Amino acid sequence: MHSLYWRIFLAFWVALALILVGTVTVAVNATAHRTDRPSVQRGQLYAQAARAFESGGPAALRSWLQSLPAEPLGRTFVVEPAGRELLGRPLPPFLRGSSATAAAPGGGTQAGSSAGAIAPRGGALVLVAPGGSTYHVVIGPVHDRPRLFGELELPGVPLTLLAIALVVSGAVCYVLARYLAAPVDRLRLATRRLAAGDLNVRVLPALKGRQNDLGLLAADLDTMAERLRLLLEAKQQLLRDVSHELRSPLARLQLALSLARREEGAVERNLERIECEAARLEALIARTLKLVSLERPVHALERSSVDVGELLRAIVADVAIEADAQGCLVQVRAQGPLPVWGDPELLRSAFENVIRNAVRYSPADAVVGIAADRVAGEGQQGGLVEVVIRDQGPGVPEQELGRIFEPFYRVDAARGHGRAGGEGLGLAIASRAVALHGGHIAARNAEGGGLSVTITLPAMGRARSAGLTAAATA
Repeated sequence: MHSLYWRIFLAFWVALALILVGTVTVAVNATAHRTDRPSVQRGQLYAQAARAFESGGPAALRSWLQSLPAEPLGRTFVVEPAGRELLGRPLPPFLRGSSATAAAPGGGTQAGSSAGAIAPRGGALVLVAPGGSTYHVVIGPVHDRPRLFGELELPGVPLTLLAIALVVSGAVCYVLARYLAAPVDRLRLATRRLAAGDLNVRVLPALKGRQNDLGLLAADLDTMAERLRLLLEAKQQLLRDVSHELRSPLARLQLALSLARREEGAVERNLERIECEAARLEALIARTLKLVSLERPVHALERSSVDVGELLRAIVADVAIEADAQGCLVQVRAQGPLPVWGDPELLRSAFENVIRNAVRYSPADAVVGIAADRVAGEGQQGGLVEVVIRDQGPGVPEQELGRIFEPFYRVDAARGHGRAGGEGLGLAIASRAVALHGGHIAARNAEGGGLSVTITLPAMGRARSAGLTAAATA
């Protein structure tokens, strides 16, 4: 049960359950004491009063009343025929009611001077003396009026259980508060350190690998910090690589200028070299800007329907001149229409960089094969368009296959054999362009030699493709 909601729910449920159990137990015990104990004691007191009156009359009744403990004495009263209490105590409110009054000696009135005037709640025991005088024994309830927490004063009420319920509920709430507050504090401190530039901060190890909502939030924060760190390192690495790559053509330009000043008869040759180095420098800057521009968000792409088969044939036609100069042949095999939804220029750049790279490293009389097909894709309604570009060059060391798509990374020692390689941006541009379209690019050494680069892109659904074709025809 990893959900924070259910943890909170169960914690509050347990705490409230303990409180309710304690409250109900106290209420039940208090009700039992209120209903049972007073009625039993009242009958016993009535029997004791009757026996005392029979044994010695009013005097014995007075002695019995004076012998009672404080608790029953405070609610036990004996009213004489004259309406006074036998021990001279003031009559309680429930005996001095307005039910009747009797004439007192001297022409006045006095409450409780006759049997009719005694009308207490719960009744009274009437004792008749031999001369006809009547004495009323009245036993009141345990409580005259409700009192706050009055029931807790009754004997037998489980105060221990109530105290345990309160302590346990308080402990549960404290643990719950600590459980919720500690991770939030750690997240707050981590975000503060992250904002201050500490990209190595991590929260999840301090939370001991929690898998609830706070743990997932900590994992997302750690992922974000790691992503920011990698992006910052990549940016710094890119700046170092760009500065390094720019230094070489600039150094050659300066050398050509120096030679042109020294050799008066070789000015034309040095100017051609300067022009060549300037063109290389311009191409490097353009491709670097192209790579940086691919950092734009996906929603900024200008998408339209692109037939991969037709795009590959157009690229091969443009690359034919380079292939003839290299002495190799480029062949395309595309099965039927292969529409994808994407940016035409970015897709052209991606495929063209991979194809030109394959031509550059293919030996004479070699064949660069390009195969494009629609394949089934898991979770893809229209399937995938898969393009495999294979050359017959020297291949790439296995440990470096994953790095050839990094900017400015080159394997000239293994692939070049003395040829002038590129600046290491072509495959990086292709990788980012394919990723922007939700695709995937991978390289492997083919059986029999050469490098095989596979590009997969989400294919456009047949219904959508048919709709766009009909709209274009109309």
